[in-house]
Amino acid sequence: MNFGTNTSDKTIAVLPFVNMSVSEENEYFSDGITEEIINALAKIGGLKVTSRTSAFYFKGKNIPIREIGKELGVSTLLEGSVRLSGNAIRITAQLIDAAEDFHFWSETWDRELDNVFQVQDEISLLIAERLREHFGHFEVQDHLVEASTESVDAYKFYLKGRQTYNKWNPEDVKKSMAFYQQALEIDPNHAESMVGLADAYSFLATIAAIPYEEGWGKCAELTNKALSIDNKLPDAYYQLANLAFFTKCNYREAFEHASKAVNLSPNHVESQQFMAFLYILAGKKVEARDHLKNALSIDPLSQETQFHNGYIEYMSENYDASLQQLDACLEVNPMNIPVHVVKTLCLLKLGRFDETINYFDALPSEIVLIDEKAGCQALGYALKEDETNIEKSEKLLIERANGADGFTADSYRFLLAGAMGRNDDAFAWVEGAMKMGSPLLLLRYSDPLVNPIKSDPRFAKFHQQLFPEDLFGSLKETSKKNVLLDEAAVASFKTRLQQLIETEKPYLNPDLSLRSLAGQLGIHSNQLSWLLNNGFGKNFNEFINHYRIEAFKKMAKDPESAQLTIMSIAYDCGFNSKTVFNTYFKRETGLTPKQFLKG
Repeated sequence: MNFGTNTSDKTIAVLPFVNMSVSEENEYFSDGITEEIINALAKIGGLKVTSRTSAFYFKGKNIPIREIGKELGVSTLLEGSVRLSGNAIRITAQLIDAAEDFHFWSETWDRELDNVFQVQDEISLLIAERLREHFGHFEVQDHLVEASTESVDAYKFYLKGRQTYNKWNPEDVKKSMAFYQQALEIDPNHAESMVGLADAYSFLATIAAIPYEEGWGKCAELTNKALSIDNKLPDAYYQLANLAFFTKCNYREAFEHASKAVNLSPNHVESQQFMAFLYILAGKKVEARDHLKNALSIDPLSQETQFHNGYIEYMSENYDASLQQLDACLEVNPMNIPVHVVKTLCLLKLGRFDETINYFDALPSEIVLIDEKAGCQALGYALKEDETNIEKSEKLLIERANGADGFTADSYRFLLAGAMGRNDDAFAWVEGAMKMGSPLLLLRYSDPLVNPIKSDPRFAKFHQQLFPEDLFGSLKETSKKNVLLDEAAVASFKTRLQQLIETEKPYLNPDLSLRSLAGQLGIHSNQLSWLLNNGFGKNFNEFINHYRIEAFKKMAKDPESAQLTIMSIAYDCGFNSKTVFNTYFKRETGLTPKQFLKG
């Protein structure tokens, strides 16, 4: 087993818990418990937690543990099961070293359903404790799960809503809304159900399944109400970021809300993706790639993350790399509309004009967006210098732009003017879009297609107004480490800890934990974890097992122990696992226990 202290070890994926209930219908509950534990662990800043999308990719698949760990890039996997029977619930959980396929911790909880939030908190805290005992310091809050409602029935409807929404199609999203509404009928103040319902409205508005203004309007109303009840919901701030960007054309507000979501939960992958998106639009490539790297580490199998990767390559003018990434996305999902749209822009920059002009004709009609098609064709003919079709295609684009909900076609008028170097037309459009609060102004402004106008002084002027530099300075992220003990406290607690070890020998207790040792020392477990890492250069297990090994060496050489087996001595010295004992003994001495006894 790898018990090192590298930061890369502080990674975990929570695999979908198995539904062990008699009824298959209770699968929504086991899925919900899995997602709640993911969300709880995601609150820990020092722990990298794989997102739901990538973790659930392995649901129902018989894939070796080592392969899953490698695919997700994690050192540890959590698997478990849920059995729901009336008001009784049994949850089992096991932590597995992914590289060695070795279970190093397991636990079972039998509880009443009324205590579901308490058991989720207990599970999440225990997992966090075991991980930092193995892999080194990170701070853990006193509680990771708070009761979101006093009604178990409301909670069940919420979980059903989440499970149904996650199927990501219009019919199921509409069904999820009914579940969220049922939850809110029981508990009108259930903030998570409000955010779920807001998500559903924005999804349907984005794909034009309901009127744009109606969908985003309901989304805003519900999100703000949820935050008035609970102001620590990263999903709600992420939703506010989208609202600010797509309905208000307000970059500053979008950036602040997305930053808030990331600060609340560094593992919130949608917010990491959105921060990468916001940074690349402002021309901040380094920051964009930092957030993209975070998103990829959290959600490596997500098509949405892969799409953002392709988009950032496009905005960075790496068109071949972008095209390769976008085509990989389409191999998985040929119906991915945003990918098709960005691919056509990429083809234009590569000079593949005929391919762009005819691109949408080869797609299924149900995913062809008429305004996107009209815009790409107008750009293709113009860049190709096809005099026969330039005027006709631009005329069609203008007609579409002047129609109802013509903002997409209208934004292509800016791309067309910019691509053709018609500076006055392009900046006149920008001025009008800023006055109207065009939802696509921020998206289009820095597009590589308008490179011909970027040397015009007006471009820099508008860029500063749209993407203010002071915003990045004021919200610059810091990697400063939190110092939990000053020098005097470190010296004092080091002395007290060593005295405790020598006099009380707590390491002989196989159930000793970081938290229980902290209690004996009269210190918070976060402080003890920090002290061990910074004062001794060890994690908890390295520190404690050193003393267990020394106790074993002394006891094994004692003639009175001659009749005892190696493992019985090891167990007496505080070990409760043969694998852990052998691993640490070899690390400490360079020998196997048998080799040591022969020496």
